[in-house]
Formats: sequence, structure tokens, C-alpha cells
Amino acid sequence: MTEPKLTKTQELVYEIRVEKAMTTDVVTVRPDQTMADLRIIMRDNRISGTPVVENGKLVGMISIEDLINALMSNEIDAPIRDKMKTKVDCFYTDELLVHTIAKFSKSGHTRYPVLDRSGRLVGIITKGNIVQGLLKKLEIEFEMTESTGASTREDRPTIRKFFEDVYADEISFTFKYHVAGEQGLKGAGKAASELKNVLRILGVCPPLLRRIGVATYEAEINLASYTKGGEIRALVEKWGIAVEAIDGGPGIPDVERAMQPGYSTAPDWVRELGFGAGMGLVNIKKCSDDMELKSTVPDGTHLTMKFYYTS
Repeated sequence: MTEPKLTKTQELVYEIRVEKAMTTDVVTVRPDQTMADLRIIMRDNRISGTPVVENGKLVGMISIEDLINALMSNEIDAPIRDKMKTKVDCFYTDELLVHTIAKFSKSGHTRYPVLDRSGRLVGIITKGNIVQGLLKKLEIEFEMTESTGASTREDRPTIRKFFEDVYADEISFTFKYHVAGEQGLKGAGKAASELKNVLRILGVCPPLLRRIGVATYEAEINLASYTKGGEIRALVEKWGIAVEAIDGGPGIPDVERAMQPGYSTAPDWVRELGFGAGMGLVNIKKCSDDMELKSTVPDGTHLTMKFYYTS
């Protein structure tokens, strides 16, 4: 039975960043305002929650549930700082939408604040924003295809033509990226992004580029989540592109089980970040034309993903 491939929409969540989907028109309150002020602000703006900001920095979140509790306890004149939640999950502008979808699915929250890397509140992202961002991206790509008459076929990307036009006994390009392990998720996704940029420069066509990006991203997340660290290697050759993810342990005890959708051994800290849903290897297999996974405990794992210019 042939494995179903990822849809175009599923691929795009690995490509679009939060800043392209979030809304920047954010209603905020100050911690020194009262819950009575909050009631008026929520009513006038028809919102059920809002970030609490002080000097441009996010210091908390306050919701309609907090307002109801204040009303029930006759504390409507209490300052917002006494009722707000100070432990706030958020996203950064440069994170990928795939992060937000995983966290929305796990938490059940309806909105998250978005910060820049200096910690300044710059937006809000909701489930509706994600849908709108995807639709906008699909519309842009459709318009570009219509206006240029470009084909989305993968059978003759520029990189393949290069290999056909240049004669040599052996030609290949190799790119290597180190991936930190053991709670190195903060920078995870960088190798996949850098590789996509390189392959784009080489002329790999967008559909193939997108599949490589998704598979490499999932492999990189696995390296950062489950291993002591490792390396992403990409070999660009005449027949296609091979991407390898290699680590030094601890290895996968049951490879067959690890390939099952939903199976995960992710630690709590990984799950808290919205990862560890047990779909990484499944998505890699869907995106790759060929996939080989070898693992030995405690030596480590060697994953090879192959992408052919003609699918």
C-alpha cells in the first residue's frame, strides 16, 4: 500500500513563519489598570482575553475567566496585576507555523502572544490567523503560477539540467550542519532552513524543495529532542538529493514501533514545547521518495532520505 504524501497545505506549515500569519492589531492592558477597566475593554473590543504589557514588555495574560472570578469574589476593583497569569506561553516571530499548530492542538488555548527576540510584544496569533496565513500563501503561489505560466512539475529542475550540461567523471555537492542535542530545541530548524536556502540557490524546484525542507526539519527536531546531538548531511548528485541525519546515540530500541503514527518517547520538556507527537518519522517517510533507517542501541541512528528529480 502506497504511503499518502503530505498535502500542499501540510507542507506550507513548515515554511511560513509566525510573523506572516499573526495579527499586529493587539488590544492590551496595563497591570495597574483594574478589573473594572478590563471589563469595559473586553466589552468594547469584543475579546475574551488580552496580553498585559508594561513598558512594551509582556508581563502576563488576563482572560474572561479571570474577570468572572473577580466578579464572583467581589474584587472588581482589584488591579489586573493581582489577577493576571504571569506564566505565559508565547511564540516568536521567526518560529514556524508547525510549532503553533502542535501547541494549539495540545493546549486547547485560543490565542498566543507573539514576541520579537528582544521580548517585545508585537502581535497575537490565533487558529484563525493560521488558516488565513495558509490561504494567503496558497493564493500568492497560485497567482505567481498563473502569471508566469510556471509548471510545478519536478521532472526537470534547474539543478538536474546543470548535471546534464556539465561533463565530469564525478560531480556532487555536500553540505553539513551540526545539530545540538539534549534540549537543543531552541535553535532547531536552522539546519533545515539553511539547507533549503542553499538548494534554492542551486535551482531545486519549489515542490521538491518543500518536501526536502519538511523531511529535514522533522529529522532535525528528532536529533535535538532524542539524541546527544548529531549532523545533517546533504549530498546533491545527478540522480537527486540524499539527506542524512546521523547521531551518536542513544539509538532507537524498536525501529518498527517508532515508525507507527502517534508513537513517541518524547520527554516532558519536549512535549511542553509542543513537539513529540509521534509523527516525525511518519512525515519523513511521506515526503521522501526512499527512506532507510538504521539504529543500534546505544551507538546511535543513521537516517537516509532520498529525493529524486523525477518522482
